[in-house]
Amino acid sequence: MNNSNDCKKAEPRVNEKKCSWASYMTNSPTVIVLIGLPARGKTYISKKLTRYLNWIGVPTKVFNLGVYRREAVQSYKSYDFFRHDNKEAMKIRKQCAIVALQDVKSYLNEEGGQIAVFDATNTTRERRSLILSFAKENAYKVFFVESFCDDPEVIAANILDVKVSSPDYPERDRDSVMEDFLKRIECYKITYQPLDPDDHDKDLSFIQVINVGQRFLVNHVQDYIQSKIVYYLMNIHVQKHSIYLCRHGESQHNIQACIGGDSELSSRGKQFSKALRGFLENQKIPDLKVWTSQLRRTIQTAEELGVPYEQWKILNEIDAGICEEMTYEKIKETYPDEYSLRDQDKYHYRYPGGESYQDLVQRLEPVIMELERQGNVLVICHQAVMRCLLAYFLDKSADDLPYLKCPLHAVLKLTPVAYGCRVNIFDLKVEAVNTHQDRPLRSSRQEVPPTLLRRNSFTPLSSQDQVNRPRLFSVGNPPRLTSVPVLSTSRFSEAQESEELRESPETLNRSKDTIQE
Repeated sequence: MNNSNDCKKAEPRVNEKKCSWASYMTNSPTVIVLIGLPARGKTYISKKLTRYLNWIGVPTKVFNLGVYRREAVQSYKSYDFFRHDNKEAMKIRKQCAIVALQDVKSYLNEEGGQIAVFDATNTTRERRSLILSFAKENAYKVFFVESFCDDPEVIAANILDVKVSSPDYPERDRDSVMEDFLKRIECYKITYQPLDPDDHDKDLSFIQVINVGQRFLVNHVQDYIQSKIVYYLMNIHVQKHSIYLCRHGESQHNIQACIGGDSELSSRGKQFSKALRGFLENQKIPDLKVWTSQLRRTIQTAEELGVPYEQWKILNEIDAGICEEMTYEKIKETYPDEYSLRDQDKYHYRYPGGESYQDLVQRLEPVIMELERQGNVLVICHQAVMRCLLAYFLDKSADDLPYLKCPLHAVLKLTPVAYGCRVNIFDLKVEAVNTHQDRPLRSSRQEVPPTLLRRNSFTPLSSQDQVNRPRLFSVGNPPRLTSVPVLSTSRFSEAQESEELRESPETLNRSKDTIQE
């Protein structure tokens, strides 16, 4: 009977939010509310911000009101639907907003979400008052992001880049789309009430992004997560650029199957460095910056290029702690419990005296900020580091991140596009060992042993005393439970998990667009 009661008490903790440190960044759920006329980049901001917040470990989801409107009104005819004197349409639009807000509530209260991004025009004070009342009833914080733009070239480019392919305009030519959409914008202008930082809205928390980042106005930031949102939005830009990612050339440790360390390049690694130089010369990339870690294998790779490069310590490979310079077979033999723990939760597992992938993501955040604000950059880095960077740009989950394929002697070209990232993969045709380890297969969830609860120690499990003593948790992980928590399954099948990054020759040198939501 007592055991049953204990299990019931422990049950809510088993279902705690999956993200281990999100609750330490947000002391209450937050609703980010976009404001702005159509074609001002609101959806671009929403998707980019959501991708960033999920990457740093804060469960975030976009609620796009256009999706709700299209579900309610199956066929869009013209801009007349958005006229302020179209009473029937106004009722439909308000009802769509209410339905979307109820979904926001479900996400934040029941599904483990921390931040909801409400992507709509929200151009009237009446609509914003509705959202504020909803947030107050549910004890949510609200942060407004207003995108203001009066540059006709930017607006026209946004319409042509995004709106021409909108579900609102199936089989419509560009000229008719442009004409109708400009009339839609005029409908919104009639009732548009921008945020007023000097009087009516002086007590609200918000940032105004003016002309795609030329200027910013920030008002009444309440907490840490809002300050991170402001910092991120002030770093992104929309200028066309590409980011090139590659690993160092094959190293001596790669040949020996050892992890970590600071070994030099192998003969094939040096051959790759020369091939990389030829590749860059053929690409003719203007104003290219080159970044490396402070480890010899990336520096030796960059030296062959004959161009200036910058060394970043935060680009160093994941710290394997006591397992540095060991093979996986040696780790399995010497520290079998550590080996098993890492297989069970590779993203959160921290090497004793070292780092986890979660730690690495936090370490790499400044790199992401710099990549967002730079032009063309080549980053010569390491397998775990490259996985973390790719997960950000390709919007991969924490479950998938540690298993992204990043082969040696290949270059990935990432080009930001409207709502995602286009990927080109170039195989430089230099042989190298394969260092990728596939996701371990488990026949059932019940195979996960209770020792999972004891991950992230700074000391190895080398004695019975240590085995019996609970290990330290990384920030935010739930404490020891009476019952064993059930690991969530991967959102993607094994066949799907690294579709963008296959090593087969058929996929190399091929351009792919990430699927837009």
